[in-house]
Amino acid sequence: MHWIILFVAGLFEVAWAIGLKYTEGFSKLWPSVFTIICMIISMALLAYAVKQLPIGTAYAVWTGIGAIGTAVLGIILFDESKELIRIFFIFLIITGIVGLKIFSGHSSA
Repeated sequence: MHWIILFVAGLFEVAWAIGLKYTEGFSKLWPSVFTIICMIISMALLAYAVKQLPIGTAYAVWTGIGAIGTAVLGIILFDESKELIRIFFIFLIITGIVGLKIFSGHSSA
């Protein structure tokens, strides 16, 4: 269950990272409110997940999910670079997350 919570925390990290783009430096009210709420939810879920998961692994997975999601949505929403080498490195992050999950020494608890 803690891994699922960590995954959801990572999704909220993606939401606030993308939200930052829409806040225009926190000068727009509603995108700023959305972003701040997503930040709070993401951190609260991460804090809950690390009650049972190793902090180093959990934090790396959380930031990895955020990096992957933000990079992919940057490509989709903001027409960021789609170069093959960039996609390759995104897959390397995915590989790292899977490896950390497999070798964390914790079950799906």
